[in-house]
Amino acid sequence: MQSQAEIQDFVLNGYLTYIPHVSLDCAIFGYHEQQLKLLLIKHVALGRWCLPGGYIKRTETLVEAANRNVKEKTNVDNLFLQQFKTFGDPGRAQFSHFDEKKWFEVTSVHIDKTSWLVDQTISVGFYAITDFSITEPQSDLTTTCEWFDVDNLPPLEFDHDEMVRDALHAMRIQLYHYPIGINLLPEKFTLSEIHALYETLLGKKLDISNFPKKLIALGLLKKLDEKRSIGAHRSPHLYKFDKEKYDQALQNGVVLS
Repeated sequence: MQSQAEIQDFVLNGYLTYIPHVSLDCAIFGYHEQQLKLLLIKHVALGRWCLPGGYIKRTETLVEAANRNVKEKTNVDNLFLQQFKTFGDPGRAQFSHFDEKKWFEVTSVHIDKTSWLVDQTISVGFYAITDFSITEPQSDLTTTCEWFDVDNLPPLEFDHDEMVRDALHAMRIQLYHYPIGINLLPEKFTLSEIHALYETLLGKKLDISNFPKKLIALGLLKKLDEKRSIGAHRSPHLYKFDKEKYDQALQNGVVLS
């Protein structure tokens, strides 16, 4: 929401478009050149950073809502996206954390305890993976949006520290069952590059002689008749994903472990 008029309409009439007390939060992981980052927002009326998210339109599926929210914050569409957990403990999102004075200074609209936005809220957790170098984090009138190193995150608002831990855990388990990388690597890449990608996302060392062979054995990678010159006597072969088998593996799952 970019303007005061849009914010005011959301606060006053949003319950007509969105489902009250059910939201979603997205852990958007970004990879580039062996760095893993997480996209966070800081709300003008909250003291700490948190995961981006929002409400679900009455006409949307959960996945459609998650895709919309992710695109609104990254300016990138159709990211790898997975639902991982639902959060609904009592008191998980307390109105006492909200600075109504700061909110009113920016938006000129009040949110009080009678608002449809205030009450116990259940949140559906999703995670997404993208190349953070191609994103354009979208700040607006009420939020600032930035990438943070996943190993150096600030304390987060509400229960979002737990959300991030659970999202990382789910992502790292599912990496063994779903292929990733088609939007995180160049079209043509070396085995060392895809090895580094998986090591970074998993946060641990992998056997460089065996792990890429598993991807090849599954038919996910095609060896090209091309090499990349990276120094004297070093010209590794280039590979690319087999798009048909990649899409099948996304749909049906694989076993990489």
